[in-house]
Amino acid sequence: MTHSFSFLRIGYVYMPTTRIDKSIAWYTEHLDFKLMDKFEDRGSLLAVLHHPHLNSIAMLLIETHDKQQLEITRNSKPFPVMALNCADIKYTYDKLKNAGVAVEELHTLGEGEAKYFYFRDPEGNLLEAAWSKWDPQDEIKDHFK
Repeated sequence: MTHSFSFLRIGYVYMPTTRIDKSIAWYTEHLDFKLMDKFEDRGSLLAVLHHPHLNSIAMLLIETHDKQQLEITRNSKPFPVMALNCADIKYTYDKLKNAGVAVEELHTLGEGEAKYFYFRDPEGNLLEAAWSKWDPQDEIKDHFK
C-alpha cells in the first residue's frame, strides 16, 4: 500500500519526571488525564496518559534521575513546551487556581478569538492552557464518559 504522506500526526509527547507516581497523580487530578498503562522501558518507568478527546495524542511521562525542567526560551522569556486545549478556559483557570496550582495571568488575544495562561507541573515543566475559536471539535472517548 502506497501513501502520499510520510507522517500523519503527532503520535505522543514525552514529559520528564523524577517522581513518576506523584506526576501521574498530579496530571490525572488537575489536567484530566487518565492513566492507561505504566511499565518499565529501557531502564526506567514510563506512564501512558490519555485525554478525553477521541483523537487526542497521548502524553508519556518518562521517569529519569536527571532533574530537568522543560521550557523553551522565546525572546529571552520562558515559553511552554506543550499547550493543552480547554473547552472553557475560565473554568480551567479557576479550577487550577483554587486547587493551589500557581497559574500565571489569563491573557486574551485579538478581539477574544483566543485565550491562554501558563503554569508549571510539579517538576517545573512549563505548560500552557489554551482556548481559541479555531480549536477542533472532537468526540469524547467512551471510557471517559
